[in-house]
Parts: sequence; structure tokens; C-alpha cells
Amino acid sequence: MGFYKEAIKLFTLGIETHPNDARFYRHRGHRYISTRQYDNAISDFEKAVQLTNQKIDQIEPDGLPNAENIPLSTLHGNIWYHLGLAYYLSGNLEKAFHCYAECMKVSGNNDMLVATSHWLYMTLRRMEREKEAAALLLPISEKMDIIENDAYHQLLLFYKGKNAEKDLLEDGQDALQNTTLTYGLANWHCYNGNEEKGSQLLKGILASDYWPAFGYIAAEADVVDNRCR
Repeated sequence: MGFYKEAIKLFTLGIETHPNDARFYRHRGHRYISTRQYDNAISDFEKAVQLTNQKIDQIEPDGLPNAENIPLSTLHGNIWYHLGLAYYLSGNLEKAFHCYAECMKVSGNNDMLVATSHWLYMTLRRMEREKEAAALLLPISEKMDIIENDAYHQLLLFYKGKNAEKDLLEDGQDALQNTTLTYGLANWHCYNGNEEKGSQLLKGILASDYWPAFGYIAAEADVVDNRCR
């Protein structure tokens, strides 16, 4: 429903009641990202990493079930994924890389693989580690069975030269899909020398009203810190 500040209060109450349950830190950290409180998000996710260290991973129920009603992510995976995002948004690429590398170890299905690979690819490209970024694309194929992370899959295929840019942004896509695709394209133009086009796409994202999307949040951080160069 978008009541993120209220959710943070409830997760805080949960932490006070169950201080050793990593799930409260994981979900509060997510909403700290939504409300642009990146340092608080990092603190929560780092605490969640400590609490889940050496513990068996578990499937995480979906807040919004996908079309197949099959939960695809795990607690450990979501902790590393969102911690990586918080570091990425903060501009700490080394730590973002470490988190996404850990997330890759628990990305046990195609949907998680393409989501994690996409953020790790963008992180590596920004670090100018192009050979490692290219190696990430090797397992990505057009035949992968994707349930909900189609935008990440299509972007990875684009980076691999299997998709054309003109075919990515089509009419009728939902706001989340469009924001995700546009952010990926903006980044691709930025680190391939077309900063003017990249900046134009980033500002186009901010002209929309889908502010909770990770692509929007990342575009916002990039524009504020002038990272498209």
C-alpha cells in the first residue's frame, strides 16, 4: 500500500520484541531504502547478515505473489541483494560488489540469477572491470524460464547483443518494468561513452511518478551525485 514509514515503525516494534530475528532487520532495511535512508538500511542488513551467519537459508514468502504463485527468493538472498543495493546507492561499489557476489551463491533459480547478475553487471561496469562483467553474461540465454524478472533478463540479453534497444521500451509496459528497463539502458549509455543519452534517460525516469521502484531510486542517486560520466 506504500505506507513505508508506518511499516518501519512496525518492523521496529518487531525488533524490540524479537531482537534476534533477522527477518525484521531485512524488511525494515528494505523500507529504509524506499525512504532513502541508506545508512540505516546498511546497518539493518549488516545486522541481518550476522544473525543468519551459519544458519540454513529459507524460502521467503512473497508480499505480492507472482503469476505462478511460486516464491522465488530466500531470506539470505534478499539480505545480500538489498545490502548490495544500499551500498550501490551510496556509491560504495567495492562493498556492493562483495554483497552481490555473496548473493550469487544463493541465487538458486533463473529469476534470482538474472536479478543479481544485472546489478552485479552494472557494478562491475562502473568499476571498469569489463571482462568480469562480460563473463557474467555467459550463462544468460534466451531460453531461460523466467517468471517475474523479465526486465532484468531482457537487459542482460541486450548487453549480450541478443536484443535491440528499440525493442526494449515498448508501449503498454507497466511502470515498474519500464523504470527497470530505462535505468539499465541509461547506465549502459553512461559507461559506454554516451553520457548525454544516459543523463537524458535518467532524467526521464525522474519525470515519472514511480518513486518506490529501485530503478527510480538509483536514477535519483545518480543524478544527485552526477554519476553518469
